[in-house]
Amino acid sequence: MSVHVPDPPAASKIDYEAVEKSPEFQQLKRSHHNFVMPIAAGFLIWYFAFVLTAAYAPDFMAIKVLGNINLGIVLGLGQFVTTFGITMWYVSFANRRLDPLGADLRSHLEGQDAQ
Repeated sequence: MSVHVPDPPAASKIDYEAVEKSPEFQQLKRSHHNFVMPIAAGFLIWYFAFVLTAAYAPDFMAIKVLGNINLGIVLGLGQFVTTFGITMWYVSFANRRLDPLGADLRSHLEGQDAQ
């Protein structure tokens, strides 16, 4: 019984180190970085402020807002709302800004590889 081993893929003609240094790729990285880093920093500050407030100011978190619902529950649920909001914002940003840059770069690279 013989086992068929597929042929290895053809070597790519793309110089990936040159692509990484290209202005198009640098723009894509810069756009991603300039969006993600401030949002991530802001979310982490919000998250740790919530955790530290819960740990060191329990009386503040116990303030009643509505019936048996206290400020800690409202702020905790706010963490989920914030997470979903940031996700939707990022998807919108990626669709508008990152995907077109990536598609242009990909089509350029596919053209190089086909030559």
